[in-house]
Amino acid sequence: MLRVLAPLMPARGYFPDFLTPAAASGGLDSGIDAVLSTPKPRLRAELSLLAQDNALPSWTRSLADGEVDTLRGLGRALRQYHSSVLGPGWRGIATRVEADRQHRTGVQSRAGTEAMLRTFEPMLHWQPSVLCAHYPVDREVHLGGRGLLLVPSYFCRRTPVALLDDSLLPVLVYPARPLLPHAATPDSRLAPLLGHTRAAVLQTLQEPHTTTELAEHAGVSLSSASEHAAVLRRAGLVISVRERHQVRHILTQLGADLLSAGAPTYLAWKPGAGAGRAGM
Repeated sequence: MLRVLAPLMPARGYFPDFLTPAAASGGLDSGIDAVLSTPKPRLRAELSLLAQDNALPSWTRSLADGEVDTLRGLGRALRQYHSSVLGPGWRGIATRVEADRQHRTGVQSRAGTEAMLRTFEPMLHWQPSVLCAHYPVDREVHLGGRGLLLVPSYFCRRTPVALLDDSLLPVLVYPARPLLPHAATPDSRLAPLLGHTRAAVLQTLQEPHTTTELAEHAGVSLSSASEHAAVLRRAGLVISVRERHQVRHILTQLGADLLSAGAPTYLAWKPGAGAGRAGM
């Protein structure tokens, strides 16, 4: 299994785009079918690019030629890896990714696309009409009217990553936000830093709230809720978006990271991390 996968997914730098097809959104079977259906010219081109910085085993030549038995062996290795390594923790992985997706789409439906893009700060910066990301190399991706597919990833760390081939559907893979604690308690570990009330306000904003809702949930007056939200906004922990006659306060990525600090972390193998690409 690893004998097959490791050469194709080095610990740093580029690895072939064909290994992370858009069809994988339909599930494991759809993703593997797409990998095995990669056209021969694309196999050759991407494996040649991989070989520029990595010594590849001889069997990869038959993979570049699209030989059926070699492709089937790659498919078996992908299934075995998913079953033995990812399978035992798949429920937690899926839960975190889905929670991120629901949060972003919820903000988008309530406050619009620009507000949703601002929830990624400071990892991403929306500067109409350009989305800027901290990235290992300087690069520009022109959408050309194709849109941008945002993919939350359990395995992506620190910075977002994109496909290298500009002819493919533009994709930006980003670290899924951590699962946050549910209770806002007076003895929160954030209380010594922020104060008991402001820590409770921040924890209340695990879900977007208007100022009135924030006051009710945090147990503070309307003016106090507005003041605390303003301080948290200036610190970059929340954004505030006007919706007609109300203002809705939304946790940023930095705010989510602060709330999750001290929570258990898990080491997960990430194929292809580093400059250029990372595993989804």
